[in-house]
Amino acid sequence: MSTFPATVEELQAMYEAPLAENLAQPRVPGKPPSCITARELCDLEFAPIKFVVPGYVVEGLTLLAGKPKIGKSWLSMDIALAVSAGGECLGGIGCEQGDVLYLALEDNRRRLQSRIRKLWQIEALANWTPVPERLHLATEWPRANEGGVAAIRQWIDQHPGARLVIVDVLAMFKAIAKRHDQTLYEADYLAIKELQALAMETGVAFIVVHHTRKSGAESDPFEKVSGTLGLSGAADTTIILDRDQNGCTLYGRGRDIEEIETAVEFDRQFCRWRALGNATEVRRTDERSVILTALTDNREPMSPAEVADVLGLSRNNVRQLLFKMAKAGEVVKAGRKGQYAHPDHAGNHADSSSPDNFDNHDNREDDGDE
Repeated sequence: MSTFPATVEELQAMYEAPLAENLAQPRVPGKPPSCITARELCDLEFAPIKFVVPGYVVEGLTLLAGKPKIGKSWLSMDIALAVSAGGECLGGIGCEQGDVLYLALEDNRRRLQSRIRKLWQIEALANWTPVPERLHLATEWPRANEGGVAAIRQWIDQHPGARLVIVDVLAMFKAIAKRHDQTLYEADYLAIKELQALAMETGVAFIVVHHTRKSGAESDPFEKVSGTLGLSGAADTTIILDRDQNGCTLYGRGRDIEEIETAVEFDRQFCRWRALGNATEVRRTDERSVILTALTDNREPMSPAEVADVLGLSRNNVRQLLFKMAKAGEVVKAGRKGQYAHPDHAGNHADSSSPDNFDNHDNREDDGDE
């Protein structure tokens, strides 16, 4: 015979009894949570935020994500060497010296030696500076749920000058499987939350290397981070190293940094990443250069649509950029047909009128974009 309650009242009593018992338990005495008034808070003076890589990596936890094999480990090692030596990274950004722990969990010692030798240019320089002793490396480390975080804490305690910890990569450090009572978001959030808490407690910056999704269909680069939003939600800063048809870009967004969108390039000779400047400005300069090349090669005046088709660029962007270049004297208007020419090839085609006279015309003209 079934023992299931026969009435609604019995069913209700079955669920309410444990709840009532729980509520009846005496509260554990302890110090109540502390509060502060807005006025008291505003009167406090805090030490300036500490940058490990000025403008890019700040105290707290930074999630560095990018496609597989794009060069995240080269960038991470360059930062590690710069900080441990008090040198420069990203093509001239100076770093304050400190002890660095680098967990290269996908590498072996032979590969690490090769990478450091290339970055430090040991074979290329006759009088090279010794590789910094303040960079500590490990290719094996316990996972987070097996004492990995406690081991990092112990290393920090043993090195009063600790400034940076790099975990490369997250997949080799976090727990292998989530608990049955966790959602995917909770599992991702907790995967780095303990590291983030340790970073904030000790004042040591953490860089956790991770992958972006291979599909990469999202227009927002920060949505490409593999996994759920729990990862970027737990991080203080998220930096994406991405590549598209325009080149490579470092995107950054965080609680304590200005939003970053820096064009970068990889120098294969020295195996270093170099920051080129604001991505929008760099790309605009690049587009101006290829437009001038197209006009030089063609020698005859071209319409914005013709230039765009030759270069595979947006017709609207090319039309606007050509107008700006004409105002700057980089190209010349060729007649009143909406064509442009390189100054060296303008000849009798050049329009003697000022480009300013065609402001409204350029905004109206139809180059067949529709």
